[in-house]
Amino acid sequence: MRVALFITCFNDTLYPETGKAVVRLLERLGHTVEFPADQTCCGQMHFNTGYRPEATPLARRFAEVFAGYDAVVSPSASCTGMVRDSHELLTGSRPPQVYELSEFLVDVLGVTDVGAYFPHRVTYHPTCHSLRMLRVGDRPLRLLRAVKGIDLVELPAADSCCGFGGTFALKNAGTSAAMLADKADCVLRTGAEVLSAADNSCLMHIGGGLSRIRSGVRTLHLAEILAATEGDAR
Repeated sequence: MRVALFITCFNDTLYPETGKAVVRLLERLGHTVEFPADQTCCGQMHFNTGYRPEATPLARRFAEVFAGYDAVVSPSASCTGMVRDSHELLTGSRPPQVYELSEFLVDVLGVTDVGAYFPHRVTYHPTCHSLRMLRVGDRPLRLLRAVKGIDLVELPAADSCCGFGGTFALKNAGTSAAMLADKADCVLRTGAEVLSAADNSCLMHIGGGLSRIRSGVRTLHLAEILAATEGDAR
């Protein structure tokens, strides 16, 4: 199986360790992961803000760059949703098959125990795109429950939005801040050391709020927890 990593521009710029974690994880499971260096933005930011003509060439480039791969894996439910839901609308042709990481692990590889070790109290936030657009369901939780040493605790009101929503947080700052405060309160009520999710964009937003109140809770992408092993110092 030819597997490619779609890292997304957000992760590439701000959270490169997440992409590295995906590669370590999949290689540990016996797969070679290719990284097409010509990949760029999927066009989600442009599309969601109303700039569809500007998003179209990005969608076409995505199809060209990832053509020929059996599977494209991404550590972003948000960008995966953009490719699967909107690229055909923009280009008129079906895009390459893109999987969010937990979908690929559970549905394609058929694994839930990936050999991870993470001895910390963790809670999980199901981001809006993973929950409502991709409908990944409990796949991330099934993967986390199989991690050795983990103390996984349920997040109250888990299905509520964190308030990020890309440009929503800028255009509706007051509403976004109120939603963030509610989400942060729910995180604190769990007593978790770590908040995890399938999108670093949401983790950035929530993590900023948790940092400003000096909560001591850190954020970590699902891929980085699943890539952790007993030898890692975390």
